[in-house]
Order: sequence, then structure tokens, then C-alpha cells
Amino acid sequence: MELIKIGFLTIKIVDVIDILIVSAIFYAFYKIMRGTIAFQIFIALILIIGLSLLAQLLNLQTVGWLLSRITDIWVIAFIILFQPELRRMLSIIGRTRIARIFLKSGTNEMNFEIVEACRVIQGHGWGALIVLVRSTGLENIIENGELLQSNINKELIISIFNPKSPLHDGAVLIYNNKIEAARCTLPLSENAIADERKLGTRHRAGLGITEESDAFTIIVSEETSEISVAENGKLTKCRDIDDLQIRLKNALGYTSMSRSFKNLFDDTSKDKKVK
Repeated sequence: MELIKIGFLTIKIVDVIDILIVSAIFYAFYKIMRGTIAFQIFIALILIIGLSLLAQLLNLQTVGWLLSRITDIWVIAFIILFQPELRRMLSIIGRTRIARIFLKSGTNEMNFEIVEACRVIQGHGWGALIVLVRSTGLENIIENGELLQSNINKELIISIFNPKSPLHDGAVLIYNNKIEAARCTLPLSENAIADERKLGTRHRAGLGITEESDAFTIIVSEETSEISVAENGKLTKCRDIDDLQIRLKNALGYTSMSRSFKNLFDDTSKDKKVK
């Protein structure tokens, strides 16, 4: 159906929809990259493409040839340069309501064990750092810790973070309803201050892993006995244990469709490490 016709130019409803979709994609990507170094690189790539088109219009053959060599590989360069941003954008898409139509739940029991463990750890005044792996594989993090590959239960989590335990330092990584490893070393966030408070090593580690992946972390402070969660590079303090349960349910109430297909076609996936 035609909306506007000016000479040879015809605009249809499908053209408007097409433009709106592309605009929404660019806007979402802009919001994700805004304020980062990647945004400056993105602007530079846009300028190079614009100069290449201008050189072709002005018939500047040498300049056009030089810029065309760069634009020929811009897709590969785009993927390499913006890998963290693309990964973050895809993880955000995967958590939308539309995407959840294709997902299934199955973490209620796991959530209960984790929350109860945090309740006891908080009551003892101990510290804890728990990383729940979602779609982004963290095999390199798992390998630097002590492999456990154990079923999740609160007693095991509590014993790990007992200050007298040799495994209490570092993080516990949980994936696919199993404790994969303990005493794992995480990358530290460069953001040393959040919510007007100076962050310690445990909080910076819990925040840092969410800046590089779509993991969800739970941090129990040894100094204040407060429980915080980190997701998408943001640290949030939980009001109480019930608030933690709600946040955990919202973050991990769904198993990814990709994991479902992996389990369907790979019967031995349960005996393998996180990919």
C-alpha cells in the first residue's frame, strides 16, 4: 500500500516499518555503547564509510580506493571491536518478554538452596561471592579454580564460605544446576565506587565479571553483612533476603533456548565443562 508518491519516489507502509526497525536497532546499540570507548570507534567507522561514499560521488579514485579497502573489512572489524557490546546487546534481547516465550523455567529448587545458604552466611557474618553463569561461557574462569561439579545444596555452599575452609577465598561458579568450581579468581571492575560507597575486592570482582559477561552475581559482605547483586555491570543492594529471592527469580527463572537445544543434541553435555 502506497503512502506517499513524489515523482519516481514511492514510499510504502513496509518501507516505513523497515526504517523504524533499523532506527530502533541503531538506537538500542547507541544506548549500550554510549559513554564507552567503543562508541568513539563506532563514530570513526561511520565517518570512514561516509567519506568513502563522498569520494565515490566526487570521483576521487585514489581516496575512494583507499577507503574502500577499509570498508571491505568493516563487518569483520565491527564484530571484533564490538564483541563485548554485541554480547551484551544479545543478552538483553534474550531476557525480553518476547524471547521468554521460547524459554522454559526450572530453577526454583536451585534458587531456594542459594537463598537459604546466603541467609545462613549472612547470619554468621561471613563473606561470599556466588556467580551464576547464564549464556556466556566462563570456562577460563572455572579452570583457574578448584573443580567440584557438584549438585547444589545449601550445606555445601555454607561449608565452602566458612572462613576455616581452604576454598572460602574467591568465587563459586554455578552453571546448569551444578556447582562447577570454587575459589575462582574473577576480573576486578575498574569502578571502585558505587552507590557513594567504596567497593572492596569482593564487590569489585562480583561487579567485574558482569561487565564482561551476562553472569549474575551475589555478594555477601563480610564487613557489613549486606547482600548485593550485580548484573549488566550494575551493583544493587538487596533490602532483605526476600528481595534477594525476587531478584534471583527474575534473573534466573528461565533456561536459555540454546541450552535446551544443546542438551537435546548432546547427551553427554552433563559430563562436560561449561562451554
